[in-house]
Amino acid sequence: MLKDYLRSRVKVIILLTVVEGLFASSYLLFDMPAVTVLYPLFLSILVILAAGTADFLITLNKHKKLTRREIPGTSDLLEKDYQEIISRLKEEEEFSRRKSTSDYNNMVEYYTVWAHQIKTPIASMRLQLQSDDSELSRRLDGDLTRIEEYVGMVLAFLRLDSDSTDYVIKEISLDDVIRPAIRKFARDFISKKLTMDYEPADARVLSDEKWLSFVIEQVISNAVKYTANGGIRIYMGDPGILVIEDSGIGISAEDLPRIFENGYTGFNGREDKRASGIGLYLCKRVCDNLGHGITAESTPGKGTKILLDLNRKKIGIE
Repeated sequence: MLKDYLRSRVKVIILLTVVEGLFASSYLLFDMPAVTVLYPLFLSILVILAAGTADFLITLNKHKKLTRREIPGTSDLLEKDYQEIISRLKEEEEFSRRKSTSDYNNMVEYYTVWAHQIKTPIASMRLQLQSDDSELSRRLDGDLTRIEEYVGMVLAFLRLDSDSTDYVIKEISLDDVIRPAIRKFARDFISKKLTMDYEPADARVLSDEKWLSFVIEQVISNAVKYTANGGIRIYMGDPGILVIEDSGIGISAEDLPRIFENGYTGFNGREDKRASGIGLYLCKRVCDNLGHGITAESTPGKGTKILLDLNRKKIGIE
């Protein structure tokens, strides 16, 4: 702090040094005794040091207040002008923040209501399709499942940065999360004639059941979408690592590092016009919030592995 203070006052220090030098020189030019020069010079230096110390303490006090985001009082005209500008900027920032928060909350509220309303006709259509076990009804049921998935993605996207995101971190059975996710896509497996090889995890993890379910469903949905032959396998790899592996078209090496970016679809996504590039991005964001890791391994034409690292310290259990 002292170095910064001296650096900010370097012009004043140089000016005072020059003045003191002129003061001493004027006495020496008239060939006066040394005592008549040194004594007043010494007194003036003491006064300058005292004034400098007082100024330093005042500046230090102002600095401490500013670090606490408090505006210190001042009698300096320019400082008053600066403080007035800062006060106006703070008011404008607070107004913008409140407006942005209000707009965001209104948007979340609107889409939440919309999501609940759209579930009613979806449920009605699904009930009507249950009485018909034709190929058309299975295909329509699969489309309804995808609509529900997209609705869930919208809500997840809106709630990710919300202050009221309802994470409930506790120990949960991993199998209790995986099994319902598999059942949700049962018709897709049947209609595409895909196999499902599920090895029970028999593990408990520290996570949020609803949001972890969202991640697993998104990964399975992607696996089903991009797998035409073969099937999907779900198993535990290394301790705490859940692996969801498919035998689909795979991901090219240049696309693999970017698949978790928002809106990035890659070559396969561009071929499939339905791809939005948001599913894996949401999975990555949710995993980050939950303290989990998510990575991908893939070979084009041979399939993809998504690895969920569910290891984390057992803290914050509700």
